Amino acid sequence: QVQLAESGGGLVQPGGSLRLSCLASGSIFSIYDMGWYRQAPGKQRELVAIITSSSDTNYADSVKGRFTISRDNAKNTGYLQMNSLKPGDTAVYYCYVRHWGTDYWGQGTQVTVSS
Repeated sequence: QVQLAESGGGLVQPGGSLRLSCLASGSIFSIYDMGWYRQAPGKQRELVAIITSSSDTNYADSVKGRFTISRDNAKNTGYLQMNSLKPGDTAVYYCYVRHWGTDYWGQGTQVTVSS
């Protein structure tokens, strides 16, 4: 089994920055795809960014130019650097991993952008 642990969420003012981390542990190998999803109150969960096992990346249009996804395979850790945060970014952010045909989800970390 694979466990995912997110950290780095919190309260930030508009225009501020946060960096989310996702540590993957358990029975996991370095070949996997990783992403970040978010869900705001009253809205569907949406894809924010994905980084594949070959380090290709893709972003939602709403975060392009502001967010950067990265990974450190030696540490089995993924990151989401979030800059120029807006109130519309407020949501619970979930780490996602697809490992050998199985989907895994973290517990989520709250990001609140408010003045």
